[in-house]
Amino acid sequence: MATAKKAPAKKAAPAKKAAPAKKAAAKKAAPKAAPAKKAAPAKKAAPAKKRTPSAAFMKPLTPSAALAAVIGDKPLPRTEVTKKVWEYIKKQGLQDKVKRTMINADAKLKAVVGVSPISMFGMTKEISKHLK
Repeated sequence: MATAKKAPAKKAAPAKKAAPAKKAAAKKAAPKAAPAKKAAPAKKAAPAKKRTPSAAFMKPLTPSAALAAVIGDKPLPRTEVTKKVWEYIKKQGLQDKVKRTMINADAKLKAVVGVSPISMFGMTKEISKHLK
């Protein structure tokens, strides 16, 4: 195999590299000085109308007997059902310690969700089947 000789390095190339370094240093210095010069941000105008929740979320739904064992038998909106289920999970310590998105269901919760462990996202799907 024949080895090819490398061409000698050009002396003009290092001079070109030095110029961008100065510009980069100047750019880095500018953002640091800019926040100090800014005045306090102006207060945002209050929204004209407060956002109201969807009627579908606020409609009281009756839980099934299995779900009633976990959250109670009163008709509740979906948002409250989710809150009550999470209160139960936290109180019983059912959330997996390593993978926090997984729920290790006990006997009561397993009657609702069907399997253990279950993902918190799959759990909400299973709970919706128990609401009328």
